[in-house]
Amino acid sequence: MKHLFLSALLLVLSVNPGYCQETFSNTVRLDERVASPRATLQDVAWVQGHWKGEAFGGFVEEIWTPPLGGSMMCAFKLVVNNKVRFYEIVTLSEENSTLMLRLKHFHKDLKGWEEKDETVDFPLVKMTPGKMFFDGFTFERISENEMNIYVIIEQEDKEREAKFNYKRVL
Repeated sequence: MKHLFLSALLLVLSVNPGYCQETFSNTVRLDERVASPRATLQDVAWVQGHWKGEAFGGFVEEIWTPPLGGSMMCAFKLVVNNKVRFYEIVTLSEENSTLMLRLKHFHKDLKGWEEKDETVDFPLVKMTPGKMFFDGFTFERISENEMNIYVIIEQEDKEREAKFNYKRVL
């Protein structure tokens, strides 16, 4: 009986991605059985402004607009060896009393990576003082003029957590 219980438990854990996913120190995954917490744009409005940092062997830049019309908007750019590698358009929207982060990637010629009607979506998972955890994407407020963004990215069929350290452009 004990052997049967352990076999059943291992089977459940092996087919349920919520239990067998790789864990990272600064990002979390959404448990689809749990609703996203209540939140508004005021909880993350501190991110508005112009930010610069270094990542992926180059320079990164994000410009976040203030909350307006139930959303915030961001333009992202990665520059390596003085050449644009890619852009992103990102939105943070109030939906169903919580927040949804969405983005689309674009090549340097603005041809999209995702299909026309597709976005990469990051539902809100949890909030702690100074951190907003979306599904695989975390904002960490270090100070008024510094933040980290952590993102789970896939490379060669493996996931890893990438860190973007940004300083506010004053």
